[in-house]
Amino acid sequence: MPRRLDASLAIPLAACALLAAAPTPAGAAVHAFVGARVLPIAGPEIPDGVLVVDGARIVAVGARGEVAVPEGAEVHDVAGKVILPGLVDTHTHLGEVEGADRSDPIQPEVRALDAVDVRSSDFQRAQAGGITTVNVMPGSGHLMSGQTIYLKLREGDTIEELAVRRADGAIAGGMKMANGTNSRRDPPFPGTRAKSAALVREAFVEAQEYRRKLDAVEDPAKRPDRDLGKEALLEVLDGTRTVHHHTHRHDDVMTVLRLRDELGFRVVLHHVSDAAKVAEEIAAAGVPVSLILIDSPGGKLEARDLLLENAAALERAGATVALHTDDWITDSRLFLRMAALAVRAGMSRRGALEAVTIRGAEILDLGDRVGSLEPGKDADFVVLSGDPLSVYTEVLETWVEGEKVFDRTREPDRLWAEGGRGAGDPRHGHVACFDGEAGR
Repeated sequence: MPRRLDASLAIPLAACALLAAAPTPAGAAVHAFVGARVLPIAGPEIPDGVLVVDGARIVAVGARGEVAVPEGAEVHDVAGKVILPGLVDTHTHLGEVEGADRSDPIQPEVRALDAVDVRSSDFQRAQAGGITTVNVMPGSGHLMSGQTIYLKLREGDTIEELAVRRADGAIAGGMKMANGTNSRRDPPFPGTRAKSAALVREAFVEAQEYRRKLDAVEDPAKRPDRDLGKEALLEVLDGTRTVHHHTHRHDDVMTVLRLRDELGFRVVLHHVSDAAKVAEEIAAAGVPVSLILIDSPGGKLEARDLLLENAAALERAGATVALHTDDWITDSRLFLRMAALAVRAGMSRRGALEAVTIRGAEILDLGDRVGSLEPGKDADFVVLSGDPLSVYTEVLETWVEGEKVFDRTREPDRLWAEGGRGAGDPRHGHVACFDGEAGR
């Protein structure tokens, strides 16, 4: 399918022809990054480190002199820089994603898979922020607004090329749910918190009854008609699909925990503005939290008590804590700043760095693939100009599965990072000399 090419990035045809005729060096499959301060997350930092990548995988991480640079590897001198695992954003709305409509408050059959524009500049902004793995979510205006999708921010022209796959080959994702004020409106939506919980409970009970009918049928011809919504809820009840639950107020949080206990689904609490008020209860339930921390709270009454101290309170209580952007609530380019805000309010430095890497990976069931720099894991990492928690630090390069997807020295990439004319335009086609540069 042809893609629009912005005139502001056009190159004269003669120059394009010259570029096309020029020899292109073959990219090395093996890369060695030498001399950086490496923060592997899985262990202590390495002041003068070496990271070796072979294809899409990390093969070695360690100190200079202890890790050999393979013969023939492309060596990158990153002295004075910092290397961190690719950031994991557990809650974002990249790609102008849409979910359920106004017809019903519970629509589990709706899929983000069918509603993400992968050519949106949102993805380049996220790469410019060092983000390499995301959970793209429908909105929170419904009790259940549909199925989320987990993506790797590799280069791709279709959603299938970015999608994370489960072991069985299916596209990975969770189920977006919400309570509180967002999902309370005129009928058919609930008007009270009690009715909201009752509708959710009823939907899951109906899914359990659907399963009972399926299991009781011996003659395939007598199976009940397929119900896509109930099939999706059965994936939730089976633990295949985690519930990602928008919730703010302390009593709404406890309602989510109550429903989880009753129905047996896996859940991650998202936003949790009142986290400090129920930190012990959350930790005791063993439920992970995906927090957002913003320095200028507002927008809704139930978020009035949002505290930067929430992350520290949950950490002290022993809960698993990740952070998320909820992009555009926090611009993807400023994700590391959120970790810094958590530390400013009392969270440990280690906990904050884990919250934007390995904890998010674990929440998405991807902890064996991403979130730390370890041999065998995906080669997803970020090269920074300085300390990850410094306001002066810039993301210099972002790599996904051994491929560089963002380089601040490339003019188009700098535009995504810093803004300016054309920064909001969609990603362009891979045509002739535009590949990798203006073609982004």
